[in-house]
Amino acid sequence: MGVEQIWSLDNPVFKAFISYGVVVVVKTMAMSVLTARQRFAHKAFVNPEDTASMKDKEGGRLKVTAHDAVERVRRCHLNDLENVIPFFLIGLLYVSTSPDLSTALLHFRVFTGARLFHSVAYLLPLPQPSRALGFFAGYVTTLSMAYRAIAATGFFF
Repeated sequence: MGVEQIWSLDNPVFKAFISYGVVVVVKTMAMSVLTARQRFAHKAFVNPEDTASMKDKEGGRLKVTAHDAVERVRRCHLNDLENVIPFFLIGLLYVSTSPDLSTALLHFRVFTGARLFHSVAYLLPLPQPSRALGFFAGYVTTLSMAYRAIAATGFFF
């Protein structure tokens, strides 16, 4: 398959990667909105300028403060950033090796499902090891794509 064919929507692997990639990137972006929602719901802002026009229950200026619910969403968002970006970059390298469609779909689906599950487990929260299993399923999937990409080059083997 030529370079122009790899990065074409006629390539079913690339098309699948775009689809699953968009899902995990949009989910990561949604965490920003959820963080903002939690900040307003709990009146927990970290910058003084964010509270300048807000009043507390007694009519005084709202204080800068943290809240556990906000911090939980922020940690989940950070975990997404730490995992989705490598998946996306390694995924592009993996797609460039023209992998088998069924193998690629397995990688993309497991990663996407693992990240969705990880977020649910983090935000509800579900008891451990639920969140850890979601994390490691996605992490190992990304490592598998990295291994397959480097193995396809014959560089180390």
